[in-house]
Formats: sequence, C-alpha cells, structure tokens
Amino acid sequence: MNDDELVYRRVFRAPRELVWRCLTEPAELAQFWGPRGMTTPIDGIVVELHAGGRFETLMLGEHGSHRMVATFTEVVPLERLAWVESATGMHTTSTLDDLGDGTTAVVIHQRNVPETMRAPEARAGFRTSLDKLDEQLAHLMQGDPS
Repeated sequence: MNDDELVYRRVFRAPRELVWRCLTEPAELAQFWGPRGMTTPIDGIVVELHAGGRFETLMLGEHGSHRMVATFTEVVPLERLAWVESATGMHTTSTLDDLGDGTTAVVIHQRNVPETMRAPEARAGFRTSLDKLDEQLAHLMQGDPS
C-alpha cells in the first residue's frame, strides 16, 4: 500500500442486500453520509448507478459545506462499487462480502487520497460516518419505519 492509500474495514450486522441499498440509494445515504456533525440532505445527492454515471453528495456542517462530485467507474450489484472524484482524482472502491451469517464485511480502499484526508482527524471523521452507517443499518434491521 502506498502513502496515499487508505483502507477501512468494517463488519456490519446486516445482510449484504441491505448494506448495498444504504450505499446506493439517496434516501439511505442521506441518513449517514459524512462525518458526525455534518448532514447530507437528500436533495444534494445524485446517484446514477452505472459505470460512467454521476455520484454527488453535498455535506453541510457548522463550518461550511463540502461537495463531492464523482463518476462511477464500476458497479457490480451487491458486490462492488467504485468511483473517482473529479476534483482530487481520489479513487474509492467499496467491496461487500456476504459472510454467510447475516453479516457483511465492507472494505473501502481509497487511492490517490489527498493529504488533508489522510490526517488523523479526517480519518477519525470518516470512521464516524461508518458508525452512522452501522446505526442506520441497526435501525433498518429493527424494522423501525421512522
């Protein structure tokens, strides 16, 4: 692994189909995308789920906003999702592995990561977005309609 690469791995207590839905549907992305303390309104999310399609998010927080504009480079339903961000050239690949026991391992491999996003604070912030995804999945697994 190079200095400009990051890998995050998390096992979620949810079936792969549900994890995929959360990673690809704007209504679900709006519930967890971005670090704790930021929100991502659904009207700021674009998901054109095919290679060459747009993937955009707008995160809002008390210290301003951040728009991510990317193009999907690979979409393998339920298995892999990859995109490249136009502003930075950062390439993100998320791989979903059904562990067979109702859990899903997600590995997020980022290449060409800008230095500011490699800082410990930024990496900790990214992990809080995974925490928020874990909370969203638990919420959905409980069948809570709210």
